[in-house]
Amino acid sequence: MDDDENLPRSANDPLALAVKEDLDPLSVAELDQRISLLKSEISRCEAKKNFAVTHRASAENLFKR
Repeated sequence: MDDDENLPRSANDPLALAVKEDLDPLSVAELDQRISLLKSEISRCEAKKNFAVTHRASAENLFKR
């Protein structure tokens, strides 16, 4: 499987650009900062996903009656 298959389709998408960014010039501190930011974004996405799943389940339960 090609890594590019998991990237967003738009070449201008910020995530696609970030994934392709050269990490060589970054210092350890800059890499730590980037990792922290990405972990925060993952947590934000997971929270949104959990909300969406819960919301959908609630709606399905409501309309089953």
